[in-house]
Amino acid sequence: MTQPLGVILAGGLATRMGGGDKGRLQVGGQSLLSRVVDRLAPQVADLALNANGDPERFADLGLPVIADSIEGFAGPLAGVLAGLDWAAEQGADSIVTAAADTPFFPQDLVARLTAASVGMAQPLVLATTPRTGEEALKSGGGKRINRHPAFGLWPVALRGDLRAALQGGLRKVVMWTDQHGGREALFEAEPFDPFFNINTPDDLARAEVLLK
Repeated sequence: MTQPLGVILAGGLATRMGGGDKGRLQVGGQSLLSRVVDRLAPQVADLALNANGDPERFADLGLPVIADSIEGFAGPLAGVLAGLDWAAEQGADSIVTAAADTPFFPQDLVARLTAASVGMAQPLVLATTPRTGEEALKSGGGKRINRHPAFGLWPVALRGDLRAALQGGLRKVVMWTDQHGGREALFEAEPFDPFFNINTPDDLARAEVLLK
């Protein structure tokens, strides 16, 4: 499989941060979005940003900006579909997605998602981490991992199926990946979960601490 393209998902509404572009929030003097760009760009063949609204507000990043084709803020799967459509135009086989509000995701994300897909006719893999602390105790006999649906390897070949699923009202990422035999790549969650994302002002303060 050729090296995937990268798509940063920045199409959310950021309601818990008062709206606006959450990726523009600063941590350690640098925006979340620029940290994600710096971390994902070396891992992929090319990079685009999935965001809705006026694309000119991201002109400083120098990236193609692709909007959802499914109306009504249909969640991360709509961003995945937009990325797959863009990748198809580039002649690519697959994309890897990352969330714009998750500045510490692994620097070997793409390599490990790709490794987990070996042998699959259509590479479809989500990042996961083990549940730790109180979460692990609460999980009982259930699934003892957290799946991170914004961080995945997605095949261009399934974009038609995904479009039909979204048009039919499907919104849950794992429902769709499970339907297609999606796999999981397990990442360590110590000393903290690298897929920690920033949803609230408290999360932003915690990110400043983690950075130090």
